[in-house]
Amino acid sequence: MSFSAPGSPPPPGQPPYTAAAPYPAQPYQGQPHPGQPYPGQPVYPGPPPPVDVLRSPQGLATALTVLLSVAAAIDLFSAGANMFAWSLMKDVIAEPGQVPDDTLDLSDILTGLAGGLQLLAMLGTATVFIVWFYRVRVNGEIFRPDAFSQGRGWAIGGWFIPVGNLFLPFRTARQIWTASTQLGPDGSYRHVSTAPLTAWWVVWVVALCVDRVFSQMYKRAETPEAVRDASAVGIASDLLMVAAAVLAVLFVRKLTALQNTKAAQGPYAAV
Repeated sequence: MSFSAPGSPPPPGQPPYTAAAPYPAQPYQGQPHPGQPYPGQPVYPGPPPPVDVLRSPQGLATALTVLLSVAAAIDLFSAGANMFAWSLMKDVIAEPGQVPDDTLDLSDILTGLAGGLQLLAMLGTATVFIVWFYRVRVNGEIFRPDAFSQGRGWAIGGWFIPVGNLFLPFRTARQIWTASTQLGPDGSYRHVSTAPLTAWWVVWVVALCVDRVFSQMYKRAETPEAVRDASAVGIASDLLMVAAAVLAVLFVRKLTALQNTKAAQGPYAAV
């Protein structure tokens, strides 16, 4: 689905197609140079260059809202599994040998199931999010080409650079936010709070760091005390992920609304 911003200038004209330089050999007498038309033959322009058009991010934003909600529900389930493991390890420490093996096996099953579901949710949500993020980046460049300091490819590549993925996507998102904001009626800068973006990014980065700590602790846990401590960190990680998912929904919906408004009403706000 595409939409065009009111007042957008038509794409520049395409100059006539210019053939490649002829091979340096001389042609036969009376024969035109290779690549040149015969006398009287009209010259047709080449195909028009590809032109970027505004494409509504609304459908992707709706899909993201659903996926992020499912991911948050799975994180809550994971938090419950970690809480069960934490409580179970407390009992094991207090009364060694008194906790049935079936209960211990159930804790392992719940923890493994939660981890598998989180991985699937993350892959699906991340894929749709990056597609949405690239689309709003392209729209932002159509709105305001001067708002960006890097090429649009960074809207995808920035997520896969170690360490850089902790700040590069955030910088791109801020530039998209600026490009998607309408100017005042007189053309002056019009501030729209970036709180939804900033809050989501801060919580998301903290959640990633805590989750990395939890993963390392859980892998190395070989005693009931170590499993108990890892489970406590896992609870914190899961709850932070829930908060990050909720804030991500607010950010996605707000930025999508900004672009829809600018596409429908033009670059200048009515009031």
